[in-house]
Amino acid sequence: MMLRAAAPLALAAACHPGAAAADPMKAAIFPVELFDPGVVGGRKARPDEVRKLALVTEELRSALKDKGGLEPVDTAPQAAEVNKQGPLHKCDGCAAPIAKALGADLAVTGYVEKGSGQIFNLNVAIADAATGKVVRGGQVVIRADTDDTWTHAMRWIVKNRLLAEPLPGKS
Repeated sequence: MMLRAAAPLALAAACHPGAAAADPMKAAIFPVELFDPGVVGGRKARPDEVRKLALVTEELRSALKDKGGLEPVDTAPQAAEVNKQGPLHKCDGCAAPIAKALGADLAVTGYVEKGSGQIFNLNVAIADAATGKVVRGGQVVIRADTDDTWTHAMRWIVKNRLLAEPLPGKS
């Protein structure tokens, strides 16, 4: 239990050594995106996929706030820039300056890569907004296309990759 409680503070210290424990780090948690490599030029997500993407985005936002001690910032003021630069998983670090413009310390991005009708890869990365350096990341395979499997996958990434030991700079 001590490791879990110490994880947010250690993550904050690893990203910003001078950060005070009393001030939670701010995170721009961008909506999880869909990547379908089987469609040249990409495609818009179907309504059921849009719903699942919103579900896992909210799961990520809640978990990083509740378990990670991060303070999510509203990304809506930079929606036009996200649309211009996006998709964020392909823009080579463009999320960090957008997060910085929002006053965030961290940029959190994610995407679901469609493999087949029932197999998906969920990927999440946390980058330092000042440098763009990825400080945490994780990936997991989703083997069924249900709300429960998608949210379970996000909870697994947060617990076992994003907030797990060893923390950045401590390995």
